[in-house]
Amino acid sequence: MRELRAPIVCLIAALALSGCMSTTGPVAVAPAPIGYAEPVPVRIDSGYHLDAGDRLRVVVYGQEGLTNTYAIDAAGSITMPLIGSVPARGRTPAGLAGEIAARLRNGYIREPSVAVEIDAYRPFFILGEVAAPGQYPYVPNMTVESAVAIAGGFSPRAKRDAVTVTHTDASGSGRFIVPPGTPIGPGDTVFVSERWF
Repeated sequence: MRELRAPIVCLIAALALSGCMSTTGPVAVAPAPIGYAEPVPVRIDSGYHLDAGDRLRVVVYGQEGLTNTYAIDAAGSITMPLIGSVPARGRTPAGLAGEIAARLRNGYIREPSVAVEIDAYRPFFILGEVAAPGQYPYVPNMTVESAVAIAGGFSPRAKRDAVTVTHTDASGSGRFIVPPGTPIGPGDTVFVSERWF
């Protein structure tokens, strides 16, 4: 019943604002203040690009000896039994699964079925005017605010309205000055500067 109430209330409010429900003519309504917010991008694991420090769960169905957790090393690869080193840096989990299946199909398993999941993301870094700067585990859908909270909060001298985020992806590395509600990704570096007043 609660699910039906909200649309009905919205419909009644819309009719009232348009003057349809008034018997004496249009109703004058004072405009309410409106707050605009930037849309927040949503991170999806299927579009996530792997890099060193990510830990993956690779499942090769029907092959218990190959199903395991693998960490991407500093060279950007994982090392699996039978097929050895497989480049993972810059690939999506689905792309890596396809590469592993192709290598296994080449003389090892007739029709391999492979799935790759992210077991743990690479860490993010937070520096500057926070209580405990350092390296922390990344959690999906993390924002600058939650990163600051994990690092113990702002120091008394912190500039709180904007921070610098360094982000690296397939197109390169960039530094951006962003508000606290901005999403961050694994491997990003958040720098909280000192305010001057």
